[in-house]
Amino acid sequence: MLTALDGTYGDRADAVRVAGRTASYEELLGAAGAVAADVAGAPAFAVTATASLETVAAAVGGLLAGVPFVPLPPDAGPAEREHVLRDSGAVEVPVDFARRAAAPARAAGPGDPALVLYTSGTTGPPKGVVLTAGAIAADLDALAGAWQWSAEDTLVHGLPLFHVHGLVLGVLGALRTGSRLVHTGRPTPQAYAAAGGSLYFGVPTVWSRIAAEPEHAAALSGARLLVSGSAALPAPVFRDLERLTGHRPVERYGMTETLITVSGRAGGDVRPGTVGTPLPGIRTRIAAEPGAEIGELQLTGPTLFSGYLGRPDATAAAYTADGWFRTGDIAAVDPEDGVHRIVGRASIDMIKSGGYRIGAGEIENALLDHPKVAEAAVVGVPDADLGQRIVAFVVADGVTGPELTDFVAAHLSVHKRPREVRFVPAIPRNAMGKPQKKLLLGGDAAAGSGEAR
Repeated sequence: MLTALDGTYGDRADAVRVAGRTASYEELLGAAGAVAADVAGAPAFAVTATASLETVAAAVGGLLAGVPFVPLPPDAGPAEREHVLRDSGAVEVPVDFARRAAAPARAAGPGDPALVLYTSGTTGPPKGVVLTAGAIAADLDALAGAWQWSAEDTLVHGLPLFHVHGLVLGVLGALRTGSRLVHTGRPTPQAYAAAGGSLYFGVPTVWSRIAAEPEHAAALSGARLLVSGSAALPAPVFRDLERLTGHRPVERYGMTETLITVSGRAGGDVRPGTVGTPLPGIRTRIAAEPGAEIGELQLTGPTLFSGYLGRPDATAAAYTADGWFRTGDIAAVDPEDGVHRIVGRASIDMIKSGGYRIGAGEIENALLDHPKVAEAAVVGVPDADLGQRIVAFVVADGVTGPELTDFVAAHLSVHKRPREVRFVPAIPRNAMGKPQKKLLLGGDAAAGSGEAR
């Protein structure tokens, strides 16, 4: 599965660099072999997934041993760690990158569980999402084609190694395509600028910070492709990156349960606010009410998870009667070119106000187009007259609520204007930069599971 480790691309002394430490393919394979020997026969194993060569060796070691790897977030509290270990049955093992052992004969087959990633648990305790080696391989091969990703690339990112974005795409993707990997440790503008990569991965928070430092953004002009995911990239950040780097960032869409299913293409027509078209093998459809342009995105294909660990009821509920996965995300598809636009989560970003179905995402983008708005999150709250009224939480300076309401009304339909604007010091976000809207509403609004976008 990890082509770079079978000698296809030779051995590179600097094949993998994580937080300043470098390893060759041979060194990584030896360290991963030691992990595989330690965990052989276990039902699953867990490692605290820091940004380190040890985490990379653990991920590879699990594949070599055919034992599912459960990455633990470094900032997980005691209760969360206990839940994940108990629920997965994983043994927690130490990893010493200096140790070496030959890879065992047993390895993960296409249908074998390779990773168990736990969702954010916003609607209850986190659920274990089981991803097979075959699903991961199918996704990485599809992305390699979409992004023209090859062994000639140097991939740069500084994303957490316990999510799909950083671990599956950012580590296993590099080891399957043979691209050199530079993990910056922390995803600072300075680190990205100094890395000298051809392919960069980031979340909107990372790209926003890079765009705010023009001298570091300009250093990325020599790259081949910038990719953004895990949350919507604000249109102003898209435009700033294009102006400063000469690149129009490619956005993609996925979840923990589905891996990446929709993406823009390298060299293709990339538009802000869109996530491209389905990858090969993926089919999508919009479950919309009659006459509505937006509805729940549903999909099927070879990259989907094999189920929630020990939760057949939850797994069954995640699918329609005819076998399509319910993403819980609201989307629209351009009828002319099939380009997808993600509006938000059905549970919190689909606002039904005054008889209209309104996506929070386009209101947020309109607010972010105002030069004095730094952050914005839009929700619907119960309203006796409208059903729901649109409320905008905004980080801004030197502008009033009525001015922002008028600004949105001038850019979108009048019925999409916020009925209330609340100024806040910051929008709470998770490790991947996604707004945590339920915190703004005191926990009354619950988002769905999975790593959306």
